[in-house]
Amino acid sequence: MDDSGALAPEGRKRGDVWRLIRSAPADGATQMAVDEAIWQSVASGLAPPTLRLYAWDPPCLSLGRNQSVMEVDREALARAGYDLVRRPTGGRAILHIDELTYSVALPLEHPLARGDVPSSCRRISEGLLAALRSLGVWNATAYQEKPATPVGPVCFETPGEFEIVVGGRKLIGSAQARGRGGLLQHGALPLFGDIARICAFLRPSPDPERVRARATTLSEALGREVSWDEAAEAVVVGFQQAFGLVLEERDLLPHETELALRLREEKYAAEVWTARL
Repeated sequence: MDDSGALAPEGRKRGDVWRLIRSAPADGATQMAVDEAIWQSVASGLAPPTLRLYAWDPPCLSLGRNQSVMEVDREALARAGYDLVRRPTGGRAILHIDELTYSVALPLEHPLARGDVPSSCRRISEGLLAALRSLGVWNATAYQEKPATPVGPVCFETPGEFEIVVGGRKLIGSAQARGRGGLLQHGALPLFGDIARICAFLRPSPDPERVRARATTLSEALGREVSWDEAAEAVVVGFQQAFGLVLEERDLLPHETELALRLREEKYAAEVWTARL
């Protein structure tokens, strides 16, 4: 918004102040509970728009909200010491390991959230693309085609509308949920390692070569390894540049911490949610 109160191009709101949270690595149930707690808080007007950056410890396989748990080899996950969680958003399975995860929570009246899901995803993708450019990934684009119907359980096999691709291979997978007057969008940026590691934990096991042909990591795209801290700083810079934001680093509010603890125990760590389909 400029001095006259007018909206900037593409629905940006100039001088917009967001909260930035850099969370410590945590298990899957905790990370999903914190995302939902922030979503509820922002939607209720109790917290400002929020960008959160985090990692997973231990590594975790996450299922989309409507994906069958029967597609997971839970014994193989247990042997590896990895978690399993179901996301509040849609999409297919992701193995969260050696990655940066971002989440954005906005009230639905925010200019970046207006319109339908693809419209808001397109706007938010501008921040992600700016982040990649700041790292030197100049050939990243937002996938413009209608998403194909997934043929397998792996999220990174098939790009969705306005997810980020490099040379035709998916680099950032994102998903969005709306409700309670707000939206939550979160997504995974694999930093390094074998993008096909997920195949060992799904059944029937997808073809690893097919996954490698269709997806990539940030380090592979750049030709050098990128740390979590470097990638996180790039996302901060990218969102500031793309949307003219002021990002103020803060912690969770007390009521968000309390809600996240409750959501973790009652929902995301509960078998009734994990195995709901």
